[in-house]
Amino acid sequence: MRTVSSSAERRFFATEIDHIVGLATLGIAVAVLAMSSQGRGAAGNAGKVVTYPAPAGEVLSSDYQVQTAGQKVDVYTARVLDPPFAGKEYDYGGPYSFANFDMSGPVAVRITSSRPLRNTVIRPSLPQVHMTVEDDHTLSLMLDRPCKISVEPDGKKGPLLLFANPLETDAPKQGDPNVVYFGPGVHKPEKISLKSDQTLYLAGGAVVKAEVLVEGSNIRIRGRGILDGSDWEWRKGPIGNLIGIRNSNDVEVNGITLRGSSHWTIVPRNSRNVTIRNVKICNSRVQNDDGINPCNSQDVLITDCFIRSDDDCVALKGLDLGGSNSNVERITVENSTLWCDRARIFLLGHESRAEFMRGVTLRNLDIIHFSMTAFLLEPGEDMHLEDVTAEDIRIHGEGQRELIRLRPVVNQYMRKKVPGFIRGVQFRNVTLEGKPGEYLVQIEGADAEHNVQDVTFENASILGEKLTKGSSRVKIGEYTKNIHIGEDTAPGR
Repeated sequence: MRTVSSSAERRFFATEIDHIVGLATLGIAVAVLAMSSQGRGAAGNAGKVVTYPAPAGEVLSSDYQVQTAGQKVDVYTARVLDPPFAGKEYDYGGPYSFANFDMSGPVAVRITSSRPLRNTVIRPSLPQVHMTVEDDHTLSLMLDRPCKISVEPDGKKGPLLLFANPLETDAPKQGDPNVVYFGPGVHKPEKISLKSDQTLYLAGGAVVKAEVLVEGSNIRIRGRGILDGSDWEWRKGPIGNLIGIRNSNDVEVNGITLRGSSHWTIVPRNSRNVTIRNVKICNSRVQNDDGINPCNSQDVLITDCFIRSDDDCVALKGLDLGGSNSNVERITVENSTLWCDRARIFLLGHESRAEFMRGVTLRNLDIIHFSMTAFLLEPGEDMHLEDVTAEDIRIHGEGQRELIRLRPVVNQYMRKKVPGFIRGVQFRNVTLEGKPGEYLVQIEGADAEHNVQDVTFENASILGEKLTKGSSRVKIGEYTKNIHIGEDTAPGR
């Protein structure tokens, strides 16, 4: 671990970085400098940066170089479209890069590249991130506080995912009998099992090639290292999830980066009181790599995360009715950035073996890339999908046909071949900007019994157009009741 905070060090390293930038002719150099208290939004405290060197043997990005106050911040790579999906109709822009560092106070970032940078876009657009184009090959960023951004010189082609984390506190000590500890280095345990009162710690600079099985209570997975599933072929990992949380209570996953899952990535199943905080998921290596899938679980909080996946970013599912409480309820996704290359951002339903899926809150989210319908609510198997709120959501559109679909269905994943029910869904303060497209909002029941009721859209706009019941983008089908869109109420059908 490397830390820079004193003013003398900052002056010295500022000179060094100017020298480095003058020499940069290939790749991208990113210099992260701790600013003084006079910096933008500094509020009287000098910035502090902590970096973690990559382990020997880890193949690093050749596209980007990152430096913080004259010290190197290693940049990792994530693969896209491994076999059997390589060379087909899909094109997600090829492999990409990502880097982590910790910070407090304001921080300056300098990016140089032999690639043209004039058209670089930072996604999402955040008030704490200030970009200046210095010349054709140089950008400077000011970060007022920790954030997670995608630096995109050419759209999806080879971006740099930059993860500025808060400073880590209270790291566990190596040697604690209740701590499974991985220090800096490449480790290949393949399978890690955690029981009650244990902590798995991945130190910054650790790359741990394993899947993790969690079974018990009061279990923590934390650190600044990488949990890596990219050695396994599609759906051939030893557990079946990069982190499988099963029949557990009081579990937290905090601070780590997950790369290249071979199947669903984080799956709380028949579990309660699960928190997933400041987790970065760098996927899209294979299909079926869903980001976070709460299955038959309750009280799940997903907060301050970045998810890039090929398949659904977050999917709520009912897989079985055998538990003491098989409902999927009180699920919150907040303060996060989401990117899905092929499927949906949110999928609620499809596998619907639960009596209720309810109490779902999706708030303060940035959707920076998506492909299929971003919000797909399709319950079946007589499941009641109800009390869902999506609010304060900003979406970057790239011309997609569909944005939102609410429709009970029967599909191939369902054992009981009957539709479900939808009740009490609210979309509030939802904004889509970007390229022209249809961006349809579709609401339709399955039959007179399996219908859609009590749906509200409040302050929702697409490409500057406020949604109303008369909007051409809004398609309301049969078997619906009490549909409110803007100031209008659509009649039941």
